[in-house]
Amino acid sequence: MIAIGGAIGTGLFLGSGSAIRSAGPSIILSYLIVGIITFFMMRALGELILADTKKHSFLDAVKEYLGDRVEFVAGWTYWACWLSLAMADLTATGIYLKYWFPSMPQWVGPLVIVVLLMLVNMVNVGLFGELESWFSMIKVLAIVALILTGAVLLLLGTKVEGRPVSLLNLVNHGGFFPTGVWGFFMSFQMVVFAFVGVEIVGLTAGETADPEKDIPKAINTLPVRIGLFYVGSMLAIMSVYPWDQIKTSSSPFVQVFGAIGITGAAGILNFVVLTAAMSATNSAIFSTSRSLYSLARGGNAPKRLGELSNKAVPNNALTTSSLILFVIVILNYLMPAKIFDIVSTVSTINFVVVWIIIMWAHIKYRQKNKDNLGSFRMPGYPITSWITIVFYFAVLVILFFIPSTRLPLILSAVFIAILWGIYGFVEKHKA
Repeated sequence: MIAIGGAIGTGLFLGSGSAIRSAGPSIILSYLIVGIITFFMMRALGELILADTKKHSFLDAVKEYLGDRVEFVAGWTYWACWLSLAMADLTATGIYLKYWFPSMPQWVGPLVIVVLLMLVNMVNVGLFGELESWFSMIKVLAIVALILTGAVLLLLGTKVEGRPVSLLNLVNHGGFFPTGVWGFFMSFQMVVFAFVGVEIVGLTAGETADPEKDIPKAINTLPVRIGLFYVGSMLAIMSVYPWDQIKTSSSPFVQVFGAIGITGAAGILNFVVLTAAMSATNSAIFSTSRSLYSLARGGNAPKRLGELSNKAVPNNALTTSSLILFVIVILNYLMPAKIFDIVSTVSTINFVVVWIIIMWAHIKYRQKNKDNLGSFRMPGYPITSWITIVFYFAVLVILFFIPSTRLPLILSAVFIAILWGIYGFVEKHKA
């Protein structure tokens, strides 16, 4: 359920609006391509983790196969990944709450929710898992309801706002690639953002009862989730609502149900996407605390962050990460219109860097263990491994040529370069 929670979040429920406006119906192809690449990355990650189930996270594998410096960079970058993702999700909560409270400032939602979730995560890991299971169930039911509603309207030939619900909406408004090839490429930033967090299964390996059973199951069901949740929901949305009518200021899911005329359902859907954002923030708080804990245990962060409470929760790491999240409250006050796109881009870039490191570690693992491989293997290795790495690098190149994403890319590169340089100081301090 944690893997599902990571795979379905704000990137789909809110970010898909921006992605649809960038690429039009071709967004369906974008989700399909990124989904396949994500599956390859997850299979490589699964093979790495299951090669030694004593490892607590994929960072242990990075340390073994790529060295201490890369582990240091990957660990802190992964912490920044989830921190920026949490900021994006907290921003989304402020946007969703404006559906019911139009005059409420956007920063109020993030403030209330970060305090609430910090307290929940301090109680125990079991409560986190229970909460995440309910959040994930709500998200799955919402997507299934959207797809079934779209299918029924399509079969009945129903009209919505004077327009027939039809698959022809995918080609009747400028074609399948209405914004051209460049518009299609520009959509990859938000599409990749929709998949960030799926690798959290590699961080929870040490906390699952039966990793050799649970991890392959979580990874192998990913293509089904991609087909149903991402491609299916995009087909439903754009069959009901032409792509060029989708607004980027609210969730396309809510817009569709509002257009159908089921205002009560639109309100329910808004509650669902609000819980989805809370779910992703919940996962982010969990992940940032565990990342800091792992860094501290490895001597790459202050020792106090590596301490556990009597309930086995890294409260010091949890409190530190949560306090930093309050920065997003200030940013939502200063720049409410732009902040979601900025933090979601930073999150996407950092996650892509971590995924490249995971693929690099997997290749090194394969090279060192040619005659001692487990049963859960990366399909099509080494071709699929290199295709995955090349794709992720291509995404970063595309982001450089988009004016709105160039600065976040440069800042992320500077951040990683600083981490690479700081490691020498940290290593001397440990010695």
